[in-house]
Amino acid sequence: MNGRVREAESGFTLIELMISLGLFALIATAGLALVQGIMNVQGRTEVRLDRLSELQRAMFVVTSDLDQIAVGQVSGGAAGVKFSRVAPGTGGQAVEVQYAVVGGVLTRVVGRAQQQLLTSVGAARWRFYDDGWVDSWPRNEQEVNRWPQAIEVEMQLVPPPNGGAAGTLRRVVVLPTRGDGQ
Repeated sequence: MNGRVREAESGFTLIELMISLGLFALIATAGLALVQGIMNVQGRTEVRLDRLSELQRAMFVVTSDLDQIAVGQVSGGAAGVKFSRVAPGTGGQAVEVQYAVVGGVLTRVVGRAQQQLLTSVGAARWRFYDDGWVDSWPRNEQEVNRWPQAIEVEMQLVPPPNGGAAGTLRRVVVLPTRGDGQ
C-alpha cells in the first residue's frame, strides 16, 4: 500500500506538462495578436484624425479670410483667388491674401509670407457666384470693383503618403455685403 500512495502523489506527468505549456503558448499568442490588432487600429485612427484636423484647420482659415474680406477687388480664376481682408488683430491696413495649389499643397500667401495649409491636394477649383456660377472674377471690366455673392473652392484630395482617404472637399462662403454700396 505504501507504493500506491507514493505513486499517486508523484506530481504531473510529462504529457500533462507539455499540454499545459502548449495551451499557455496558444493563449499568449492570441493575446499578443489581440494587442497588435488594437495597436494597428489605433495607428490608423490617429492618421485619420490628424488628416481631419488638417482639413478642418485649412477650411477654417479659408472661411475666416473670406468672412473678413475688406474693401477692394476680388479676382481669381479656376486655379486661385486673390482679395484683401481686414488685418488680423487690432485692424489697420487691409492685407492682400492669395490662395493657390502649389506642388500638391494648398498655399496661402499674405504679403510676402507663404503658409502651407493643406497637403495632398490633387487640384483645386475656385468658382464665383453672382446669379450663377462662373469660373473667373471679375467677368468683365465693369465688374472690377464688385464682389461676387459667394466664392466656392472644390479640392480633389489624394491619399497622403502616411495613409488616409481621398475624396472631394467643397466649401462655399457667402461674402458679406460691401460697405461702399457696391
